[in-house]
Amino acid sequence: MVTIPQNGEPHLISLSCEAILFDLDGTLVDSKACVESIWKRWALRHGIDVHSLLQISHGRRTEDTIKDVAPHLDIEAEAKALQKEELTVREGIVAVGGSFQLLSRLSKNQWAVVTSASRALATARLECAGLPVPSQLISGDDVLCGKPDPEGYLKAAARLGVSYNHCVVVEDTPAGILSGRRAGMTVLALSTTFAPEHLLGALWVADFNQVEFSMM
Repeated sequence: MVTIPQNGEPHLISLSCEAILFDLDGTLVDSKACVESIWKRWALRHGIDVHSLLQISHGRRTEDTIKDVAPHLDIEAEAKALQKEELTVREGIVAVGGSFQLLSRLSKNQWAVVTSASRALATARLECAGLPVPSQLISGDDVLCGKPDPEGYLKAAARLGVSYNHCVVVEDTPAGILSGRRAGMTVLALSTTFAPEHLLGALWVADFNQVEFSMM
């Protein structure tokens, strides 16, 4: 059930599923300011347009972004340097509204995290935001192909023992939305990183206070 007031903003969304597969940054954890500050410093060092970079970097693996914007660089070395910096910068990282309350109601077999970040970074950001680390965490290290490829979401569903069509993916970026859709899953978007008009027509909310999950 979806209730939409006259201003067009979703007021309350009710979804039913067996498992919720969360992206991390911008979905469970608000790290936008932290992430963008790191990318901006990197872009300035290499003479890369910051605005264009930030349009494609959110929700994707670091190495995939570098391949697209600076294929002439040593991609592996640049990615490692960025990932090292990410582990040390934690200012402004907080939980997305309603995320702690939602996770506290789910059993360990009802949710997973599927992120483009490394396992170490994902764990650090969850802990920094005061959120639990799931029993199933699919990181950028665990897949051959990053988002928008569906590999990560399909792997998470398989590990939870849940059919893909009984999963809801929660995302905040175009790459992540495409990943969930290509996995054949229902996708709910959060407008934490991109304005609603950039969320590929996905059903969206501002945070988890606007959605109710009924677990099958």
